[in-house]
Amino acid sequence: MSNASFWRGVIPAITTPFRADGAIDHAFLAEHARTLIDAGCVGIVPLGSLGEAATLSFEDKLAILRTLVQALDGRAPVIPGIAALSTDEAVRLAREAAAIGCAGLMVLPPYVYSSDWREMKAHVRAVIEATPLPCMLYNNPIAYKTDFVPEQIAELAAELPNLQAVKESSTDVRRFAAIRSLLGERLDLLVGMDDAVVEGVAMGATGWIAGLVNAYPKESVQLFELARDGGARAAADLYAWFLPLLRLDTVPKFVQLIKLVQERVGLGSEHVRAPRMALVGAERDAALAVIERAIAAHPGR
Repeated sequence: MSNASFWRGVIPAITTPFRADGAIDHAFLAEHARTLIDAGCVGIVPLGSLGEAATLSFEDKLAILRTLVQALDGRAPVIPGIAALSTDEAVRLAREAAAIGCAGLMVLPPYVYSSDWREMKAHVRAVIEATPLPCMLYNNPIAYKTDFVPEQIAELAAELPNLQAVKESSTDVRRFAAIRSLLGERLDLLVGMDDAVVEGVAMGATGWIAGLVNAYPKESVQLFELARDGGARAAADLYAWFLPLLRLDTVPKFVQLIKLVQERVGLGSEHVRAPRMALVGAERDAALAVIERAIAAHPGR
């Protein structure tokens, strides 16, 4: 697929559904992926931070990819996050993903270890070169302690033709302009933080790797399309309603929070895999207050 069609639109970072015993609920995973695509999303990103990938075994990851590829059956691309403790394991995962039938890859820095540009470049280069699949670099310095600055992204783009996109989650929307000034239209730029989607689109983002979309898929697609087609003014009312929920994507317990929203609206359960635990007490009450206000004020009511 070309840059023009592959990375444009809302692409959910899908949550990994667990049963109460911690096992992956593959039946719901397949159903949920189809629900997201039916709502207008253009692809699925499993095995990301929101997918609790660091708690998944290698075989868990492959099983999830098989389920999603089979469930979507060519309707939309499956674009797994590729992250591991070692470069060798990340390369192996990328190759297995390609063999299973995934259509692209979201390439992350390694888990835990954060170092200098020489080492990080070698890592992501090895993963991107492991397959011919189109790749998106994921830049999230807050979560992964590695910051791919625009000049480094330009260096990778010059050397790696199958690097097609960047998921930019530095929270600095000026990065979009900086990347564009160096690369023009060479890469598609995607928003990676839910509460910056309208701002990111205004700065030239062509896609959104979204989190709250797991609970509100139609609203997420509508928000993105309003921002893309009509600008911030056109999206203002829907964005104002959605923002308290979108901000749940930006805090350490974002997985628990998004899954709680999913459960509350009937699109999933709040089961997480340890060391994460479901929210309790005042923290849970505060989250539910935000969620209930949003439900009560939903623009479709």
